Amino acid sequence: MIATLGAVRRKRFGRRTRTASPNPEPTPVAVGRATLIDARPLEGPPAVWLREADCEAEALAGLAVINSVLQRQRIVAADPAAHGIAPTQALALRVGVGVGEEVASGRWSSATEVILGAGRRRREAVLSPQERLAAVLSGRDVILACEELTLRARADVDAGRWREAALQLDCALRAAIAELASWAGQGDLDERIALLAEASKQAADAAQTALIGGLSADQIESLGKSLQTLEAALRARVAIAR
Repeated sequence: MIATLGAVRRKRFGRRTRTASPNPEPTPVAVGRATLIDARPLEGPPAVWLREADCEAEALAGLAVINSVLQRQRIVAADPAAHGIAPTQALALRVGVGVGEEVASGRWSSATEVILGAGRRRREAVLSPQERLAAVLSGRDVILACEELTLRARADVDAGRWREAALQLDCALRAAIAELASWAGQGDLDERIALLAEASKQAADAAQTALIGGLSADQIESLGKSLQTLEAALRARVAIAR
């Protein structure tokens, strides 16, 4: 169930531009709320289930379903700018229980707000991209084409879109082998490039299979490992560039 809350986008008529205030007030924005209603019967009283449930896992599983709907909407609308919702982008994640009329309106009898794990490791993960962004903007580092392709492959793998992941990873690996050659001889990149070459052969076979149908369990497992190998090689390249 999808609802829009808060401010409604204002319709503007007449001139396409107008004078802007030097100290404008924040522009009100609409907030979307997506409610995934699971019709499974609860194991025990609702309050007990909610207290004992792994709410973080439930919230992330629900978000994955919502993202699968958004991905289909992106395709049918032919909108390349549309995207899914990362857990950290959600204003709030809640897991709750309620009766039919409540949940049909996006409400609940009782709910728990999920706060995703935070701490030093998360803070370090945030700071590292900031440091690299500064390096990229100053010209001390570059963004490789294979990095974008790898992110797309990761999104497909995380969403369980294995055919798309196979095709995407095939491109990402071939691009990485070519681009990382510029850093050959530095650190352990020669060894990593050799591993990527081996992974590329397996990914190419999986991509050919993906063109005509689904992948086997072994191919799916191989894709996951190959993607991890590629991601590790890219992290190693970034470490060298620093």
